[in-house]
Amino acid sequence: MRGRPRHGGGYVGIDLSNFAESIGGVDHGPLWIAGQQTRTPAPSQLRLVAAPAGIVDLQPDEMTVVCGAGTPINELRTELAKVGQYVNLPDGLTGPGTVGGALAEGHSDIYRLGRGPVRDTLLQVRYVNHDGQVVTAGGPTVKNVSGFDLCRLLIGSRGQLGYFGETILRTRPLPQSSRWFVMSEANQTVVEKILRVIYRPASVLWDGHKVWFCIEGNPKDCAAMIQRISVELPVITEISEPPDLSLYPHRQSVPPRLLGDVVQESARSDSHKIIVEAGVGIVHHQVPPESTPIEKGITILHRQILEQFNPTGRLNPGIEILASAPSL
Repeated sequence: MRGRPRHGGGYVGIDLSNFAESIGGVDHGPLWIAGQQTRTPAPSQLRLVAAPAGIVDLQPDEMTVVCGAGTPINELRTELAKVGQYVNLPDGLTGPGTVGGALAEGHSDIYRLGRGPVRDTLLQVRYVNHDGQVVTAGGPTVKNVSGFDLCRLLIGSRGQLGYFGETILRTRPLPQSSRWFVMSEANQTVVEKILRVIYRPASVLWDGHKVWFCIEGNPKDCAAMIQRISVELPVITEISEPPDLSLYPHRQSVPPRLLGDVVQESARSDSHKIIVEAGVGIVHHQVPPESTPIEKGITILHRQILEQFNPTGRLNPGIEILASAPSL
């Protein structure tokens, strides 16, 4: 690991030539990007390519880290923890997975309310397009605002717009304290009170009967916040961890203002159980929810984007982006 000079020169980034060559042009046929397959299994009949892995530059003072998209998230977490930082990338369904996999999937975890969405983590990416060319998007600093924000378009594209090679990620300080609480017999009024009384809760989950919430930050500030909420809601219990959302594997995005209606509808069914992320608009279902129609304009725009970025459909063919679009 080596430092990147503040004013250019010296650090030249990861050599992506072999990665780009392995992807090749349209005459190389369809292929699939292979990470740790913790999110989407790779089809057996397609040729697999792997993104570069490894941390090449860490700047704690600037709160940035440069790494290959194939870097395991656990490895990145371990290195960042040594300097008291973390990167806001969630685990996959069956494990942490890789940096590129988390970005390509685009789903934020249950801490999105306090920590922000995954899209805010990616500052710059060098990726390989459908024709085997290396393209740079974004900028290496948090305050970069120049040009079209292509990074946000790539987040959640599931590999169909290009394959991540090198990423520059925004890091954050590890919270000194992270505490979970639960309250039973919690209605929508209780949930709204938690969102109002607690300053930037890290997470608020609700199933119509129980509400779970997480407070993060300085230990003294957390203790003061807990004391304040205890006056408003005296019947809360501290717990060691949030509910197990692996039992609710199906995600749906709805406007946050409609979460109360969604919970009430679920309460009328004995078989359809859900947990919602209050203030965010994500619903976690035990069984697949009913599909909702996609606006015609969105479908047209989606097709036009694919025609520009993946005209032959050779990158991760068969993936349905709109069917699993993340809530950003």
